[in-house]
Amino acid sequence: MPTIFLETQIKAPIERCFDLSRSIDLHKISTEHTNEEAIAGVTSGLIQLNESVTWRAKHFGIYQALSSKITAFESPVMFVDEMVKGAFKSFRHEHKFSETQDGTLMIDEFDYVSPLGFIGRIVDVVVLKRYMTKLLIKRNDTIKSFAESDEWKKLLG
Repeated sequence: MPTIFLETQIKAPIERCFDLSRSIDLHKISTEHTNEEAIAGVTSGLIQLNESVTWRAKHFGIYQALSSKITAFESPVMFVDEMVKGAFKSFRHEHKFSETQDGTLMIDEFDYVSPLGFIGRIVDVVVLKRYMTKLLIKRNDTIKSFAESDEWKKLLG
């Protein structure tokens, strides 16, 4: 099972970083390049425990749908989203937050299993892990940019 582990230091309060990380609207902004849109479940605002969202996006030239559910939630220090239905065999994404002297440390731990067994493992090594890492870094850079400026007010009021 491949794991992507990222740490992002953000000069902003933990609560702001936590809320931006679960903002459906911010996720849409960070994935504009894939034409990602929320098509079912929570389609705007902040997602909460036991709520789901279904995303439609274009990856590798193909439109795909992926549904995930928030399965654990402890504001403002962590939440977990897990795939319910989609192209992966499974995925689990832990979002963790801790206060630091300079603001907030945001940690992502993304575990996934590709479909297609052995072929899927080859795709992981050759393409998928790098692709998913870039998507998560883009998302984290967007969260950081909004949190460290006044842009967050547009999404969190």
